[in-house]
Amino acid sequence: MTGNPWAGEVVVRLDGQDHVAKLTLGALAEMEAALSAGSLIEVVERFETGRFTARDVIAVLVAGLRGGGWRGGAADLARAEIGGGPVGAARCAAQLLARAFALPEEAGCGGSTGPG
Repeated sequence: MTGNPWAGEVVVRLDGQDHVAKLTLGALAEMEAALSAGSLIEVVERFETGRFTARDVIAVLVAGLRGGGWRGGAADLARAEIGGGPVGAARCAAQLLARAFALPEEAGCGGSTGPG
């Protein structure tokens, strides 16, 4: 399974199964609320500067997975085995944020469509 980077999609592997994740507007609002962030830019800056937390990674992934149709929540994700472990999870979260805010001609930048 591959995600469509032009549509902002990233593939996240949970418990050996691939899921398409995408930060829709509703998913972004859910993530913002979960993190009590002042703005989406604040969340993006934490990832850009390497000051993100595990809670940030989980919130971004849950929002993206839910935007892709997954029905789980943070507790489900915390129990799941994420492809690539903590580093893979952080990479997927960063890709989701980058693709959500990329202009169409930038969407292909940043590597593969799935976790490494």
